[in-house]
Amino acid sequence: MGYSRVLACVVTGMLASGASSLAAQVMGSSAGALKITKMADGFDIPWGFGFLPDGSVLITDREGLLYLVRDGAKTSVSGVPEVAAVGQGGLLDVLVPRDIATSGEILLTLSRQDNRGAGTALVSATLSPDFTEITQSKVLLQVRGTDGGRHFGSRVREAKDGSLYLTSGERGDRDSAQDLSNRQGAILRVNRDGSPHANNPFIGQAGVMPEIWSYGHRNPQGLAIDRTGQVWAVEHGARGGDEINKIEKGANYGWPVIAYGRNYSGTKIGIGTAKDGLEQPAFFWDPSIAPSGMMIYSGKLWPAWRGDMFIGSLKFDYIARLDGTPKSEQEQLRHETTGRIRDIREAPDGSIWFASEYEGALFRLTPAP
Repeated sequence: MGYSRVLACVVTGMLASGASSLAAQVMGSSAGALKITKMADGFDIPWGFGFLPDGSVLITDREGLLYLVRDGAKTSVSGVPEVAAVGQGGLLDVLVPRDIATSGEILLTLSRQDNRGAGTALVSATLSPDFTEITQSKVLLQVRGTDGGRHFGSRVREAKDGSLYLTSGERGDRDSAQDLSNRQGAILRVNRDGSPHANNPFIGQAGVMPEIWSYGHRNPQGLAIDRTGQVWAVEHGARGGDEINKIEKGANYGWPVIAYGRNYSGTKIGIGTAKDGLEQPAFFWDPSIAPSGMMIYSGKLWPAWRGDMFIGSLKFDYIARLDGTPKSEQEQLRHETTGRIRDIREAPDGSIWFASEYEGALFRLTPAP
C-alpha cells in the first residue's frame, strides 16, 4: 500500500469491516437520533487523532504511544519520538496534513525535556507507506521548558496555505502569557519547516518571538479553522471563565490581566473582566466545563449543524454544540460513552468522531437509521 491510496476507498474499509462488529448505541439530539459506534478501545488517555487517506485513523495516547486504527483493530506505530510524560504533558496532538499522500509526513505535538524542564514541541514525522512506523522525525519548534506539569496546550491545525497554527499554554507561569520574548501562552503560526510565517505580526521586532500570532492565552486545548479561514480557539480558564476566542493577528487575549474566572481561592484575577486593548471572548462558561478538542462542522450529514462548533467537556462529560452570533451553547450531547471528551473531529464522510478518556475509546457518531 502506497501513500497515493485515495480517499474514495476511504470510509469503505473502516465503516464496513471491524467497526460493524462493534456494539452500537443511540443518543438523542436536536438533529435526530445519533448512532454511537465504538471504533477502538484499550487506550489510557487518548489525546488527539486524525484521519489518513485510506480511511484509517492515527490516535495518540498521552503516555507516549501512537496507534493506527484500521478495520476495527489498533496497531502500535513504532519509532515515536521520546516524550516527557509529566503531569498534563506527553504525546499530545497529531495532524495529518493535506499532502500526506505525497509527503508521507504527519505533525505531532508533545512535551519534550530541555535543560529547564518540559516544554511543548512541534515535530514532523515521516511514516512508512503502510503507516505503521515513523522512519524519521525532526523537532521543528520547541517552547522553552519549565518545571511543573501543567498547561502545555497543545493543538495543531493546518491553514489553507499549508502553514500551521499551534497552541501553547503558559505552563502555570501566568505572567509569561504577556511576555512576547517567549512562546508560552500563545498561538503560534509557522511554515511546515517550523520557520515563522511571513505574515506574522511581530517579525522584525527586537526581543519578540517571531512565531507568535496571538498571545495572552492560558491553556488552549482546542483549535479549529472555519470555512472562511478564520481561526478559533477554546481554552481553560481558572475557576470559571473557560473561553472561546476568535483569533486575530497580533491580538492580546488578556490572561492574566483580565479573566472571567477567579483564583481557586475565590479572589479576583487581574483587574477584572475588561481592559482597553484586550480582546473579549466570543463565549465563556462559568462554571468551567474544562474544554478540550474543538471542531467546526461542515453540515455534510447534518445540514442543520453547518458551521456549528462542537467542543468536548472534560469536567461534565458531554459534547457542547454552539451556534449563533454571539455564540451560545445550544445543546449538550450526553451519553454514558461521553466521559471526559478529549478530542472531537469530523471524518471525511461527515461523521463525527470523539475520544473519551473514561472509556479509553474512540467513537463515531452517524445518523441513526
